Amino acid sequence: MELQDVIRKRKMARSFEDRPIPRELLERILANAQKAPSAGFSQGWAFLVLEGKAETARYWDTLWPEPRRSEFGWPDMFNAPVLITCCSEKEIYVSRYAEPDKGWTDRDEKRWPVPYWDIDTAMSAMLILLTAVDLGLGAVFFGIFDIPLFKRTFGVPEDVNPIGTIALGYPKPHDRPSPSLKRGHRPAADLIHRGAW
Repeated sequence: MELQDVIRKRKMARSFEDRPIPRELLERILANAQKAPSAGFSQGWAFLVLEGKAETARYWDTLWPEPRRSEFGWPDMFNAPVLITCCSEKEIYVSRYAEPDKGWTDRDEKRWPVPYWDIDTAMSAMLILLTAVDLGLGAVFFGIFDIPLFKRTFGVPEDVNPIGTIALGYPKPHDRPSPSLKRGHRPAADLIHRGAW
């Protein structure tokens, strides 16, 4: 698929068919996620991959218990055969920038104007979403409402920061659009400032 088509077709799919993703497609998605840019080529991201009903059910049962799950407007989201939680690792960046070619031996976090560990991880998440479209799959990125519970359940180290989870699968053909889409895209004139704000 052409890149412009992938970008045009990218949307959050919230309803999935109950069928597995072939291993080679999942491996391509994960390989592409690792191609994201990162400050200092730190690559301070990590991915918790849950595949198959037993592993994904553990996620849903823990983090989306009843009645929350049955009250959710897209019950077929829970059919997604793969969940990928994207995590950032700040210490990898702080350590990388203390190396001789960077020279920030004081490891002072004030040198970071924004948390690039989270930004770079978000870029890897976008590569997952775009690769899914390219492979004919659907995907949705969503937040984790109880990060301490998530970490305890899946043994995620304290210094690793989960930024969100992506559900992947074959989209149902008639997934109803999110009510948020009724808002439409913001006008480019409100977003793009040329030469000055």
